[in-house]
Amino acid sequence: MTEANTQARVAINDVAPRDGLQIESRFVPTQEKIRLIDALSRTGLAKIEATSFTSPKAIPSLRDAEEVMRGIERVSGVDYVVLVPNEKGAERALACGVDEINLVLSASDSHGRANLRMTAEQSLERFANILEITKGSGVFVNASISTAFGCPFEGEVPFKRVLSITEKLLALGVQGISLCDTTGMANPRQVADLCRETLSRWPWLPVTIHLHNTRGMGLANALVAWQNGITRFDASLGGLGGCPYAPGATGNVCSEDLVHMFEQMGVGTGVDLDRLIAAAELLPAMIGHDVPGQVVKAGTSDRRYPLPETANG
Repeated sequence: MTEANTQARVAINDVAPRDGLQIESRFVPTQEKIRLIDALSRTGLAKIEATSFTSPKAIPSLRDAEEVMRGIERVSGVDYVVLVPNEKGAERALACGVDEINLVLSASDSHGRANLRMTAEQSLERFANILEITKGSGVFVNASISTAFGCPFEGEVPFKRVLSITEKLLALGVQGISLCDTTGMANPRQVADLCRETLSRWPWLPVTIHLHNTRGMGLANALVAWQNGITRFDASLGGLGGCPYAPGATGNVCSEDLVHMFEQMGVGTGVDLDRLIAAAELLPAMIGHDVPGQVVKAGTSDRRYPLPETANG
């Protein structure tokens, strides 16, 4: 462990209550959602993406957004984030006193039409109206660029396309950017190149990386993102989630696995891993199936076992 690593810090935003639960076939009762968010709030996470203020018809599993936001116990030092798709959603979010609004658009117009029924340019036009609504509220506005590393319909998305969209978002007044591997198509070289290029152009910009583990490269991509200057990471408790409009893209990078990796490297997360694992243990009963996270099953690498009796013979 190097001296540099012992002083390094990263911030984790858990997106399970929104990104994770939005595609579950079983509706998780409001009080269970509140219980989950309250458990996450006590782990030391920097942010929690709690819900989405979208149409109940579009995402019925998150139809209780107001009740969730008004029912949780807010912990000082934790920012509560919500996804907002339109102007009405922004007004609903502001009425609940959220800390951060997350806007979403796709770098790929094909994915944008499938997911949002909008191209990137149409999304940008809508964002201008949303930013007008949030003006003076003190709420931080982040924009997530989906399919930044590849589209399941179009294939490769050129970096210059992602950088151009970032430039337009900043011109509108967006304060932070998330680079999203929505479909789990990214590889470490791609991630390193785009993260490095983005931070070299806008070194002051809060850049978050949002990774999926669809093809088993989530932690490898997170590691190389950190090695190239990224200190903000989205992750999902238990590895829940996936985009319903990205075929096969199941599972975000798992929060407890990501925290475990960084902590074992000597990179501080501020997260109590034992509490995070305890929160992950709530999930199977809550959603009705097992979760893909590994550390919750195997325990941390510090775990020790008694020597088998046969070894003493």
